[in-house]
Amino acid sequence: MLESIKSLVESKNIKDLRLLTEDMNEADIADAVEELEPEGRVILFRALSRDLAADVFAYLTPDTKEALVSQLTAPELGRIVDELFLDDAADLVEELPADVVKRILENASPETRRGINQLLQYQEDSAGSIMTTEYISLKPDMNVEESFRHIREVGTDKETLYTCYVIDTRGVLIGVVTVRTMLLSKYEDKICDIMTDSNIISVNTNDDREKVTELFQKYDFMAIPVVDSQNHLVGIVTVDDAMQVLEEESTEDFHKMAAMLPMDEPYLDMSVGELARKRVIWLMVLMISATFSGAIITHYQSVFAALPALIASIPMLMDTGGNAGSQSSTLVIRGIAVGELKLKDALKVLFKELKVSLIVGGGLALVNLIYKYAMSGDLLLSVTVGISLFGTVIFAQTIGGMLPLLAKAVGFDPALMASPIVTTIVDAGSLTLYFAVASKVMNV
Repeated sequence: MLESIKSLVESKNIKDLRLLTEDMNEADIADAVEELEPEGRVILFRALSRDLAADVFAYLTPDTKEALVSQLTAPELGRIVDELFLDDAADLVEELPADVVKRILENASPETRRGINQLLQYQEDSAGSIMTTEYISLKPDMNVEESFRHIREVGTDKETLYTCYVIDTRGVLIGVVTVRTMLLSKYEDKICDIMTDSNIISVNTNDDREKVTELFQKYDFMAIPVVDSQNHLVGIVTVDDAMQVLEEESTEDFHKMAAMLPMDEPYLDMSVGELARKRVIWLMVLMISATFSGAIITHYQSVFAALPALIASIPMLMDTGGNAGSQSSTLVIRGIAVGELKLKDALKVLFKELKVSLIVGGGLALVNLIYKYAMSGDLLLSVTVGISLFGTVIFAQTIGGMLPLLAKAVGFDPALMASPIVTTIVDAGSLTLYFAVASKVMNV
């Protein structure tokens, strides 16, 4: 399909391009646009129907959008922006440079500009910032036949038709009704008689957008209404926008778990300098904190001098402790992220990790003791390493399990307490424990 599109673009066969793309999915067309040269992108875009062009535009990367905006004529640009759903248009304005945004807004209709400005007034990570104001609203005294007539009149420009929202004369949300319910009802039935008016799940415009994604995951909704402080319906969040938020939040957590500042752009679009800046800050913090391990080793130089064989087991202890702590922190961070774990579960997590660490630590310590004794023939050294490994695993898994919950309790992102942080803390703890045990067991 891509080769066919390229061939038609090269020959500037607009008629066949339109025929070829009219039955294609907009996401697939967007992929084709991304593969073409700048001149070819404009040719393909101009071959698309008005509605399809807007749908395809929403799928493009920010760089491609910016390039197309600079190449399209003012009328073409105005038609595309006006056809975009308002939440997509607001996202477009947020992600592009100021001079490009100015040109977009100049060519948009006054109604579109007002809608964009309304969405942009909400805080960046709030439910209001990801909602759309294009939804179907019904009055409680309408009957089913009148409701379907209304949906046909206004539904073309709405983002979803399946769920309709019932509001009173003041715009207050009083009920929800699905098209399925209306289809199964009689034409003369009143909306107020068939709507759901109790336990309506909604979010406030100022609620964190992560709360919205949690509700989608919990209730399997297609859309969630957004209300203001007086319960006036001001918009809805659809499942596609919630999934986009979930992807962004997951990506941000991955970056934090790898000890990097969150990155808003794709890897290949970022400059070398920007990538370095995102990484070096946390690496500097971790490097400085790792000096504690060096200080501990320096403090126990006399132990090394008395028994140099202790040195060989340090990498194994530190690596095993770091790995054990990372396993625990990853599981707990994931549990917090999907809503499985709350702050009230801290004691349950603590006891569970203690029990797991006793089993895991005991098994690892026994295997290591046998191996160490077989290799060195030194029973005291083997016991020292075994006891230290046992204690290290218990310490590591307890710290790994509790730190994310502690971070959440004080208002930090639990993802910060992932592998690098846990490893740094566990390294210092395992060394201290190792030398303390060696001093007692081996009397050095």
